[in-house]
Amino acid sequence: MIEEMKEANVITLNKGDIVKGRITKLEDGQALVDVGYKYDGVIPIGELSSLRLENVADAVSVGDELELKVLRINDEEGKLVLSKKAVDASKAWDQLEQRFANGESFEVKVADVVKGGLVVDVGVRGFIPASLVERHFVEDFSDYKGKTLRVKVTELDRSANKVILSHRAVLDEEFEQTKHQFLNTIQAGEIREGTVRRLTNFGAFVNLGGDVDGLVHISEMAWHRVDSPADVVKEGDVVKVKVLKVDPEQGRISLSIKEAQDGPWAGVNEKYHTGDIVTGTVKRLVPFGAFVELQPGVEGLVHISQIANRHIGTPQEVLEIGQEVKAKVLDVNESEKRISLSIREAEGDNRRKEVEKYVEKQQTNQATGTGVTLGDMFGDLFKNNGEWR
Repeated sequence: MIEEMKEANVITLNKGDIVKGRITKLEDGQALVDVGYKYDGVIPIGELSSLRLENVADAVSVGDELELKVLRINDEEGKLVLSKKAVDASKAWDQLEQRFANGESFEVKVADVVKGGLVVDVGVRGFIPASLVERHFVEDFSDYKGKTLRVKVTELDRSANKVILSHRAVLDEEFEQTKHQFLNTIQAGEIREGTVRRLTNFGAFVNLGGDVDGLVHISEMAWHRVDSPADVVKEGDVVKVKVLKVDPEQGRISLSIKEAQDGPWAGVNEKYHTGDIVTGTVKRLVPFGAFVELQPGVEGLVHISQIANRHIGTPQEVLEIGQEVKAKVLDVNESEKRISLSIREAEGDNRRKEVEKYVEKQQTNQATGTGVTLGDMFGDLFKNNGEWR
């Protein structure tokens, strides 16, 4: 009577049916499952997951209740072959197509690291290419196995069983959101501290925090002329910068290192005084005189009338660019960034010093009775247009 009742409760199965079952036993290479049929079915290890498994226990445990697809049934041989993978894949494709259409992000666990990227189980085999893992270059992915990453579907082909995922797409989206928020808080004129991230031939990119970089153009790196950004900063340097311009739409920030520092003219009044003899380098020659650099970013003007003790038509008759000269400071005006210099007077002062030294020497040696005069020693050194200076 009991046997007849069991027979009456046995379900009818056909190939392709979806049934529910409970794992009753784990064996080497397969799992036994009770689906309410007259004998237990088996799930081969290859039908447990879309990924390659070493052990059945890596995918299921005794007591697990699953939805399974009938792959083959043979009552004469007492064989019922089922697949967990087929049911998972069908559900997964529907869900992946929906996530792809909506641009939805979701979490996955890295199952394996292979050449070229990472493998994940999303009901079907998913692949994250190495270039789509991070925003930066990663040399070794061995530590990624077992990690949970948030990804987006970037490519989907059901017929080819192809699923390409990207963790970088999620990071890029988060970066853009953070950057947009940052750009709306930063303002032109602010002084900020940042780290030099990258050098180019036209300037330096400085990280201001939140993975947001601003550009310091080479013309804004120093008050003096800069031939190469590497002459001023190196990667990793922490620098103060002034925000020159913010363009939220283009996502660009223009910065200046020199504007965040005291200008080269700061303190010039304390450093240079009227009457000082200074040494400088001729930087520019113009019809009305020569500009002499006293220190980086600070130039003084030697008017053409102050270049030589004789009349000259152009500064080029006496000077050339790059020449080192001595000049006397005539006037200093820090607020107007102007210094007036005289090469002629510096030379005159030098001659007077030579005379003073000679006179002192003559007084010391007066007892020798040499009878040498200033005229004998210097001739017309101090004559100008036939007159003594």
